[in-house]
Amino acid sequence: MSASVFGRAAEPILIDVWSDVVCPFCYLGNAILKEAIEQHPHGSSVQVRYHSFQLNPGFPVGEAVLADDYLAQQYGMPKAQIEASHAQLSARGAQSGLDYQFPKSMMINTLDAHRMIHLAKAHDQEPAMVDRLFRAEFTDGLNLADHGVLADLAADLGLDRAEALKALETKAYEQDIRADLSRARELGISGVPFFVFDNKRAVSGAQPVELFRQALDVTWQDRAASPA
Repeated sequence: MSASVFGRAAEPILIDVWSDVVCPFCYLGNAILKEAIEQHPHGSSVQVRYHSFQLNPGFPVGEAVLADDYLAQQYGMPKAQIEASHAQLSARGAQSGLDYQFPKSMMINTLDAHRMIHLAKAHDQEPAMVDRLFRAEFTDGLNLADHGVLADLAADLGLDRAEALKALETKAYEQDIRADLSRARELGISGVPFFVFDNKRAVSGAQPVELFRQALDVTWQDRAASPA
């Protein structure tokens, strides 16, 4: 499709994303969104902003258990059901270049992981940190409740490890995280991933890339039709 169809250039399209690092559908949805942006004629004019969400805020801080064990114990899910769900999601993820290793994934309280995303945002490394945390959770099987692990991941991106540890120890960015959670409640977000395009339209879940492309197209057309 010709770029001219989308009209004049505009301020960056803003996509606000609510997600949690222990959510496998968030990992997939994030990858699919990136595909849609890369395919869009004006993908360079899209800005993605990430917002904190906690699927399991009551999970004890600092603890970690295998996610499969947690699902079986907390929800009584049979092993066969868990494995079937994982197989389906792994196949979809592979199409987007993701390597899910579900037997290694951990259930944790993600509050501290979200602190690392906000720290990275302060250093213009937000998308890279989100990607790294997802990969650590679903491919590497790392314990994201461990402050040392989180600080190492920050250092992997070139951030200061000592600064990361201090942010964790002092519970930095608490107000920012709470603001994200409050905004999610205001919008009625009860599940993630949740994507809001230019504060006008929403996409919920890890939808096919065509749906994200359509949302981008319509959002850009809205921008092009507005007064210069």
